Amino acid sequence: MKHPKLSFLALAGAALTTVVTAGAANAREFVLGMQCDRSGPTQVVGNYICDGAHDYIRLANKMGMFGEGNSVRNFEIDHGYNVPRGVEAYERSKEAGHVSYGLYGTPHTYALTPKLTSDKTPGTSPGFGSAGAANGKSYPYIFPVAATYWSQAGAAVQFVMDEWKASGQSGLPKVAYLYYDNPAGREPLEVLRDIQGRVGFEMREYAVPPPGVDMRPQVLDIVRRYKADWVINHTFGKAPAVSIKELSRLRFPMNRVIGFVWAAAEIDMQAAGWEAAEGYQALQFAGVGQNHKVIDEIKAMYAEEGKPPPEKMNVSVYYNRGVFIGALHARAIVNAIEAVGAENVTGDDVRRGFESISDFTLGGFMPPLNLTPEDHEGGGWVQVWQVRGGQWVPLTDWMQGYRDVIMEHVANAEPPKG
Repeated sequence: MKHPKLSFLALAGAALTTVVTAGAANAREFVLGMQCDRSGPTQVVGNYICDGAHDYIRLANKMGMFGEGNSVRNFEIDHGYNVPRGVEAYERSKEAGHVSYGLYGTPHTYALTPKLTSDKTPGTSPGFGSAGAANGKSYPYIFPVAATYWSQAGAAVQFVMDEWKASGQSGLPKVAYLYYDNPAGREPLEVLRDIQGRVGFEMREYAVPPPGVDMRPQVLDIVRRYKADWVINHTFGKAPAVSIKELSRLRFPMNRVIGFVWAAAEIDMQAAGWEAAEGYQALQFAGVGQNHKVIDEIKAMYAEEGKPPPEKMNVSVYYNRGVFIGALHARAIVNAIEAVGAENVTGDDVRRGFESISDFTLGGFMPPLNLTPEDHEGGGWVQVWQVRGGQWVPLTDWMQGYRDVIMEHVANAEPPKG
């Protein structure tokens, strides 16, 4: 299902409404707690995504988004993709007085969901975490705010089936699901199996043990024994580059590989080799590249400070997702300030601020996001991009796949225990 043509909101205006408070004397610094992996197995993601979030919050502060004298402080802690360290990081952030929290990692999201719920603090898990958290009634304080792993699975299969039909092939494709064997990699399995059972295509599952740097046996089986027609690639960290190298070495056509959102950045293609990755396709939930108004504004902020743009902008897939994350937290805090006044804002008010986000696109940087108390995902929209000539190019408009199946699972998602 493709999204209808949309007129995107400009970055300025409603998205950046300046909230006027009683004055600088009553100024408040809001704490945004943020987890990051700058030193662990997914540092090739964290070092870019976290900088993007920091830069957007700095931009928002400079633009006076939070009202006269008010500001947001990004309180980041590196957890090295280690769950106990992640839990400790949350407690330190809580002591600092956070009103909103940026999660990092599916295992960490599972571990911290009960704490966020009991503390009445909203936490975001864009493109990862518990897919059932799209159900705001069952998970009132977790906000996926982007396509969950269930939605990514639906869109990936939809793309495969559309491409198979367009190619004129008879029958149904043989699909290999190659995944990182941890909670994140296993999260889409129930939906993939459900869709496979309903549609009738053949599917085999190939788990890659962490840290995902050796998958020769799995890829060999996919190509030589199973003889897959398509590969759905749900790896992350250093593993996407390894998977591309291995598939390319065995001459599997890259235009029959579709990656989930964390197997999709420039840094992965650089590590694998752009030539080896030619034709590779992947899902994206935010803008790619630097041709976006918000990126221009961040560049202008650096220029005013007498600095060149950060080199990490060149890994636009991950850096831009950080901007996306920072912008959503900022928008939710602004909504809370508008509702109750800066001096009164609590985590619960910011939760309602997230649930009030409507038609938010950041100037076309993302699909129009609409969150409600019932829907904390906002539609599960993605785009498919492809590697062509050493760069990412878009293949589709914003799209969804098997939304009826996804929503059945969302409706049945049970509240977290603990």
